[in-house]
Amino acid sequence: MSVVTDAVEAYRKQFGSEPQGLWAAPGRVNLIGEHTDYNDGFVLPFALPQHTVAAVSPAPAGEWTVCSTFTDEAVSFGLTRPGEVTGWAAYVAGVVWALAEDGHEVPGARIALASEVPLGSGLSSSAALESAVLTALIDLGRLDVPLERRPSIAQRAENVYVGAPTGIMDQSASIRCQEGKALFLDCRSFEVDQIPFDLAAEGLAILVINSNAPHQHVDGEYGARRKSCEEAAAILGVPALRDISVADLDTALSRLDDEVMRRRVRHIVTEDQRVLDTVALLREGRVREIGPVLTAGHASMRDDFEITVAQVDVAVEAAIAAGALGARMTGGGFGGCVLALIEAGRADVTTGAVEAAYAERGFQAPTCWTVTAGPGATAITA
Repeated sequence: MSVVTDAVEAYRKQFGSEPQGLWAAPGRVNLIGEHTDYNDGFVLPFALPQHTVAAVSPAPAGEWTVCSTFTDEAVSFGLTRPGEVTGWAAYVAGVVWALAEDGHEVPGARIALASEVPLGSGLSSSAALESAVLTALIDLGRLDVPLERRPSIAQRAENVYVGAPTGIMDQSASIRCQEGKALFLDCRSFEVDQIPFDLAAEGLAILVINSNAPHQHVDGEYGARRKSCEEAAAILGVPALRDISVADLDTALSRLDDEVMRRRVRHIVTEDQRVLDTVALLREGRVREIGPVLTAGHASMRDDFEITVAQVDVAVEAAIAAGALGARMTGGGFGGCVLALIEAGRADVTTGAVEAAYAERGFQAPTCWTVTAGPGATAITA
């Protein structure tokens, strides 16, 4: 059954009727720009063909009930404060709360959720859920929320209500991406530019390799990286690390006494530059040349930001050995997925190489598939 059918069936089972409408929002792959978003920097994600779907109908004002295919539990709540709804339903309650905090009269709703975005994989399943629910509630209530405003509302739901210290990239990608484009996002100004990213025309593809070593953003490691970056910016007297250029990097590093902090700063500054370099190459149609940039980004995440794990490092090494033009971990780290830029038609060969490398080390087998750049959140028909 498709994810749309799953959402409709879940709605029928829970509420005994047909949903009034269906809304879908995608997960995302970040082509390059990891942990730069909360440093006011640059990112370059694109939307996946995998979605979270919300089947929704109106309910009395001030009443929300949500169910999903990933749990037998249905959760009902009114307008709550952060911490009052916990677990997976907090992402939905958080969207309701954030919309209300933004000054909107949020319509009551019955919501059933289904998703094909792998959980805990670094492909932003949480942002897909938030974006599908947010788009549904805006449409259902005919709320006046400009597209460019929506990601920050969804982000506030995750940051403040759920308590996950993520940046603005995930929600921006899930809401604002366009088909066949990568989303160049300035995380300070929220300005976006749609960058051509039609790999098939170049005889290329992106292979996503789910390491099946899941990560958790709410744990201490992600927060510790963010805290270190913010402390470094304060020491260096800049609003955010985005304000340190590559040309100024050595001088900035000489002002930091802590070696770990120096490595963290070096990753952010060089990663911002890698995003700019990738955008320039894509604009010029030099798509194959982004491969080494992607691989350099992985080395930086591994050595300077220290957010990779053995499974993702092995996947990168095996993919490149099998002929990938470049490969890197994507997402917040500590598990999750790798993306590899490969020649079209080489997916099976690359997958086989990664599977063999995993088997040799006794890792759980990876899950691999090719992806194309899809559109952001929207109403759909069954």
